Amino acid sequence: MTPVSGRRGERLMVEEPRFETYYGRQIIKTPTWKTPDVPLYLFLGGVAGSSALLAEGAAVSGRPQLERVARLAAAGGAAGGTVALIHDLGRPERFLNMLRVVKPTSPLSVGSFILAPFSALSGVAAASHLTGRLPRVGRLAGLGAALFGPPLVTYTAALVSNTAVPAWHEAHRELPYVFAGSGATAAGGLAMVFSPCDQAGPARRMAIAGAAIEIAAAERLLGRLGMVGEPYRTGRPGRLMRASRNMTAMAAGATLLFGQRSRVVSVLAGAACVAASALTRFGVFEAGVASARDPKYTVVPQRDRLARASQEHQKPVT
Repeated sequence: MTPVSGRRGERLMVEEPRFETYYGRQIIKTPTWKTPDVPLYLFLGGVAGSSALLAEGAAVSGRPQLERVARLAAAGGAAGGTVALIHDLGRPERFLNMLRVVKPTSPLSVGSFILAPFSALSGVAAASHLTGRLPRVGRLAGLGAALFGPPLVTYTAALVSNTAVPAWHEAHRELPYVFAGSGATAAGGLAMVFSPCDQAGPARRMAIAGAAIEIAAAERLLGRLGMVGEPYRTGRPGRLMRASRNMTAMAAGATLLFGQRSRVVSVLAGAACVAASALTRFGVFEAGVASARDPKYTVVPQRDRLARASQEHQKPVT
């Protein structure tokens, strides 16, 4: 028999029960988004948006080869991301239907009105740069794409965070920084692969800065989320996130030390940056799916919040 708690000198012989599930049932539905469509959409949007910013920097600083690579990356990433999104939706008209009404409270609706103009503007800028026709129109389109670039990179973090999926929702503070840093790392790395070293200076700086932001934000995410952050550390998502973090750190270090002097190092480090960014998106996506399938990540935080609220309510007023 378990002694009554609260009497002096007595203690419980068994631990207090900690309910982590509801009769072993899954609490929330597993996200129905497809793999690899949605992780690729998240990745390509980051590459495209950051590349649009890089292209404008290259244009202003007089680096035509870097500008060409960045323009193509922005337009190609937007086109590829749109294809991945439409494939996940199942029918093209579903994407067009999202453009009928603006819903400020819906990240997906807002994102559609970011992706659509960005795709058009980046496509016009890339076509103008390649053909040499309508240069003023191309420059204006490039500036417009650069303005839509940062929202395109980060709105996908709001998209996944605005769900009941624990590993995504609880990480709403850090995920925009993780996605922004990862997108910058990928865009800079891609430009390093296809640009000569003497023109790739802005790309190297973008890759290094993006790597620093991504690693710092990811570490803060893991430290703040506690138990809800377990999916980011364990299983397949954990392996993807660790591989991404290690590749990002090594690629940034190699870029900083040898990227300017060695074309081989620049290409290899750039390719590693792109691959690491893709792993980050797949790791975040799969961590969310894993947290939705395990009911403890939904039940335990709710009970903890209720317990804290009860304690706050019972505090004496001074």
